[in-house]
Amino acid sequence: MKKFFKEFKDFINRGNILDMAVGVIIGGAFGKIVSSLTNDIIMPLIGAVVGNDVTDWKWVFKQATYDEVTGVIETAEGALRYGNFIQAIIDFLIIALVLFIIIKLAMAAAKKREELKAKAAARRASGKPLTEEEQQEVEELPAPSEEVLLLTEIRDLLNKENKPDDK
Repeated sequence: MKKFFKEFKDFINRGNILDMAVGVIIGGAFGKIVSSLTNDIIMPLIGAVVGNDVTDWKWVFKQATYDEVTGVIETAEGALRYGNFIQAIIDFLIIALVLFIIIKLAMAAAKKREELKAKAAARRASGKPLTEEEQQEVEELPAPSEEVLLLTEIRDLLNKENKPDDK
């Protein structure tokens, strides 16, 4: 049993599990922000333009019947409540748009980082020193994570093992 808990502790303490947990928590909070944006800002504006709340939109195909003598609803109303569906679509589109923007920004930053690295490598290979501005840009690049360093080392070892000997 002790071994089981040790393995479980090791599993939980791995970086990718913790990263995933943080992502899930942030994702939940992000979902609340988007829901609030949609419910409290966008949908009331749409409702003001069209004249009523979007979530109340429905198509009634069977009216409810009410017995005035007993005060009891005899049959329930039959309706397709498509307003909530429209609101869910708007929520989805907002989330997709924000994620698209975040990914575009991250990809642009990664591309710029790779361009700077390539430019610095080309300058060094040609024997020309980096300008002060280029050196500062290269120094501002974040250091690779432990996982990236480990994977690079593994890749290099595999390449070394798979190369034929030059004898």
